[in-house]
Formats: sequence, structure tokens, C-alpha cells
Amino acid sequence: MRPSPDPADKTIAVTSDPCGTVAPAVLAWYDRHRRDLPWRSPPGRRADPYHVWLSEVMLQQTTVATVAGYFGRFLDRWPTVADLAAADRDDVLREWAGLGYYARARNLHACAVMVVDRHGGRFPETAEILRTLPGIGDYTAAAIAAIAFGEPVGVMDGNIERVTARLFAVTDPLPGAKPTLKRLVGSFTPSRRPGDFAQAMMDIGATICTPRRPRCILCPLSDGCVGRARGIAEDLPAKAPKAEKPTRRAVAFWITDPAGRVLIRQRPDKGLLGGMMEIPSSDWRPQAMPAVDRVCSQAPVAARFRALTGLVRHTFTHFHLELTVAVGRASAPTPVADGRWIAVDRLGDEALPTLMRKVVRHALEHPAS
Repeated sequence: MRPSPDPADKTIAVTSDPCGTVAPAVLAWYDRHRRDLPWRSPPGRRADPYHVWLSEVMLQQTTVATVAGYFGRFLDRWPTVADLAAADRDDVLREWAGLGYYARARNLHACAVMVVDRHGGRFPETAEILRTLPGIGDYTAAAIAAIAFGEPVGVMDGNIERVTARLFAVTDPLPGAKPTLKRLVGSFTPSRRPGDFAQAMMDIGATICTPRRPRCILCPLSDGCVGRARGIAEDLPAKAPKAEKPTRRAVAFWITDPAGRVLIRQRPDKGLLGGMMEIPSSDWRPQAMPAVDRVCSQAPVAARFRALTGLVRHTFTHFHLELTVAVGRASAPTPVADGRWIAVDRLGDEALPTLMRKVVRHALEHPAS
């Protein structure tokens, strides 16, 4: 909860006049210490909305260091939103491979198409309308509106959430505390330079007000930070205990034809890894590892399969996955719905997600039992 002001306690001075105290300190810090990122414009200048949107979608669940390379490659290949809308979606998925959370790539392409078809190739300028586009939620809409168009709307990502929880000593655990934190962020977001302010708060969270060992001595808000004054800053934001992730198991089928080509197929658009290419597998189930001979009927092509030693392990947001890789030789390159036979040395050109690249490495490196 927001603490009650106490005139004798300077550590909560920021709560008495949020817009007048927090914003100037944060913006002054940003002008001197901001991160130099390829999608940003200089302080006081609005950024290209295409750049902001592309970077924000890429940054979801991904680090800045990882995104920088992908961002540059996307711009080289598709310099404008119209270029991206005209692209083949499979090419977009292929360029996205390795970033994870592949629904973002599908929505990225769908959003570009909608911006071109319904908005004449120009991004809407308000968070309210931006939220109607595919793949754009509350945070991304607010970020684009503030950074690219100067709308004074509160932006709250994980970094801003952490800074705000500590600044006002919001001790209620997440995710329940999110509405309180969002209200607070809105209360001190300035009407002047709201985009710079949002990016400054992100930078403070990423470089100073870090999850562990925050460098409070360097923070422009340290004198007014209630969490620091109470000695609980590093414990905030509090989080509700996470449920233990279940483990699912399956068999991946590494099927080759007489020419040594491997069968890959495209996954359905909906669901995990939607639209990406895959090494076929049995159903992913929360049970003991299935025996290969029990699930070989789920292989898209009939063959005699042998299990490889070891397992392929991968973790998704809500569960762990363990795969046994089974190798088999088809008598002919049988046509498979949404599938194709491809030379092993061409697999690197395909839109294979990280999990499937692990399966490929396992199949090439491990002997059959």
C-alpha cells in the first residue's frame, strides 16, 4: 500500500508530490546515464514506432543482449512495417528461430499485415487502439504510445515494477500487487517526455535497482526510497510461491530416407511452437518415459526404431520436457502432411526452435543402443 506521508521523514518525500519529485530526478539521470540501444532515439526525440514495436515484442521474455542481434537482422531484411507485412511468414519464423515464444513471431507478422491493411501502414498513436492489434497487450501498447507518440500513459514492465515496489515499499506479493503498482506508475508518469521517463525507469531497474544487490548509492531515487529506508528493498517485490513445474515425456522420431534425408514437419499454428518446423514426436504426456515400441504408431512414417542413449531436456514456461530420440530408416520418402524430407546439412536453414535443434544435435552425436 502507498505509505502515509510523514513530514519528518525525508525517505518518503517522493510520495507527497510524485510527478514533481520522481520524474525530474529520473529524467535528469536518463540524460546522463541512459543505455545506448539500437532502437532508441536521443533524449527528447520520439522514436520510430516500428522500431519500438519490434524491439518490445522481441524483448518479451528475452534479454537485451540477445535481442540486439535479431533486431539488426530484422531491420536489414525488412526495413519498414510494410516490408515485414509483405514477407512470407515462414521466413519471419525462420529469422525468429532461437528467440523462443514463437507465438510472438506469428503475431508479429499478423500485426504488420493489420497495420498495413487497416491503418495505411501507420501505427495507431494511442495505447487504446494499439491494444486492438495482434500480439499487443497492455504493456506493449503503453510502451509504443509513450515512447513513439508521447502519450502520457504509465508503462510497467518487470524492471519498472521492481523499482516502484521498492520506492513505495509495496509488500503485497505479485501478481496480486500489480494493480497497485500500475496505479502508482500512472501517478508519477509525467506529461512531458513520458517515453524517456519510461525508458529511464527500465534502465534504472536493469542497471541499478537490480533483483539482487541493488546499487542504491547510484540511484537517483535513493533518498526517497521507502524500501531502502526500511531495509527491505532487496526483498521486494514479494512474490507468491511458484508451483513446481511438472515434467512431460515423449519420443522424438529421427526418420531418414534411403538418401539420408531427414523428415521434418510444420507444427499447427495454435499451441506451443506453433507454425515452427519440428522433428516429429509422440504426444507430450505427464507420465513415465514411454517405450519406443509402444508409441512408434504415432510416427508419421512406418519404420523400425531404435532408441538413442541419453535424453533431450528442455524447459518451457509451465513445464519441463524430456525426450527420448528414436532413429529409424524409411523404405521410401513417403509424403507426409505438412512435412518434407531435407538433407541434414540444410537443417540449419530451417525455422527450427531451440528444442528441435537440441534434438538434431542429439541425433547426430549419440550412438544407438
